[in-house]
Amino acid sequence: MRTFVIEYRYDDQDLARAEVRPEHRAFLRSLLDAGTLIASGPFDGDTGALLLVRAESQDAVADLFDTDPFHRAGLVAERTVRGWEPVLHTWAD
Repeated sequence: MRTFVIEYRYDDQDLARAEVRPEHRAFLRSLLDAGTLIASGPFDGDTGALLLVRAESQDAVADLFDTDPFHRAGLVAERTVRGWEPVLHTWAD
């Protein structure tokens, strides 16, 4: 498994995002429980978010996060997925 960083940049649909947020967080919780999600959280000002995940490939990450309720509802203006090689960390491999 490799580690990937996903960056979300949100659009200006704050009210719609607030409505979908519980479903989005349930989705993320299921990934955390499955060991796929390492960490996630919004940037200051709720302009976007950063997520760390484990997956086999960048394509697998993109496919999985296509099912995120925020993405399905059209609330992510831009999504970037990059492989990341952590050198120092505190989580178990």
